[in-house]
Amino acid sequence: MAHRVTGVLIFFFLFVHVLDTALVRVSPEAYDKVVATYKTPIVALLEYGLVAAILFHALNGLRVIAVDFWSKGPRYQKQMFWTVMGVWIVLMAGAIYPVLGHAYRALFGS
Repeated sequence: MAHRVTGVLIFFFLFVHVLDTALVRVSPEAYDKVVATYKTPIVALLEYGLVAAILFHALNGLRVIAVDFWSKGPRYQKQMFWTVMGVWIVLMAGAIYPVLGHAYRALFGS
């Protein structure tokens, strides 16, 4: 279920991203205003959520492939799921500063 949810969230992000990028051809001033809103701490949290969704979707996708194409995959799917979760948590912990560092500095100073 989470794999489908993250897939839909990523799809909607890509849809919005294409729309806001296309805005530059229509109105560069409007595009600049939209991009300026992306530099807020709230959007930084949304970016962190996007990173979480992409990482989970990618790692879980590899697990799904392994379950489907490896003869022993169904037997080990629970262990592979917990491995995916462990790797995801480690990678998300490592992404905190690169993704949220500028939001922290904006809120609390350098």
